[in-house]
Amino acid sequence: MPQSLVLLHGFSGTHRAWDQVLALLDHERYRPLALDLPGHGEAPGSSRPITFSSCTETVLDAAPEQFVLTGYSLGGRVAMHVALAAPERVTRLVLIACNPGIEDPDERAARHDSDEALARDLERIPFEDFIERWRTQPLFAADPPEVGALARADQRRNDPDALAAVMRGLGTGEMQPLWDRLGELRMPVTVLVGERDAKYVAIGRRMVDVLANAELAVAAGGHGLPLENPAAVAGAIESVSASAPATDRQPSRAPRAP
Repeated sequence: MPQSLVLLHGFSGTHRAWDQVLALLDHERYRPLALDLPGHGEAPGSSRPITFSSCTETVLDAAPEQFVLTGYSLGGRVAMHVALAAPERVTRLVLIACNPGIEDPDERAARHDSDEALARDLERIPFEDFIERWRTQPLFAADPPEVGALARADQRRNDPDALAAVMRGLGTGEMQPLWDRLGELRMPVTVLVGERDAKYVAIGRRMVDVLANAELAVAAGGHGLPLENPAAVAGAIESVSASAPATDRQPSRAPRAP
């Protein structure tokens, strides 16, 4: 019987960010459910504020009783909250280029102010201008052009005012750090990062040192692995087990997106 698989995209993406990954998965082995997180894509509007708590409830309400959970960037941070809230339902966890939170209060406050500035930009400047500003930040600057084109197309499936609410509720500056709670997660965990994504390679190494049953996979690419190297993401999802000691795998290279 196929295993249920829930996938959570990053900030300003949608469920379509997983299209290339889903095309590579063995559908006799997995039954995938790629969600639009609150404030994104076709997710229904809600009168509730967008918070990690409300997102956790949304995911758990939509997910089957037990499932493999995969999250990228913002979706990875939501995935950690989901796994901590209902560890008995998450059979395995795949975390892609995500941060368990900023521990230093001053640094977190500065990031909160930066997130608020981005939210105001979403509300007052043309959305295309925001997309270009987002895609040209250092995190994505070295992405191949075809990856940038796919990411921009996905961003355009969103509403900028809804994304402003997401930034205020789910920004890294708003999130209380989870580093002290990662040890509670006993299910197998794969932490996947891109070899160009130096900041998140370092974060990933620290995460597998804290997690009870984790491995680190470093793949060819940058921060946006679901679009740049979907084969590496599919491989991490289909990994039989994360029970071996943490180790770096050899980078996995996939054909460039058309």
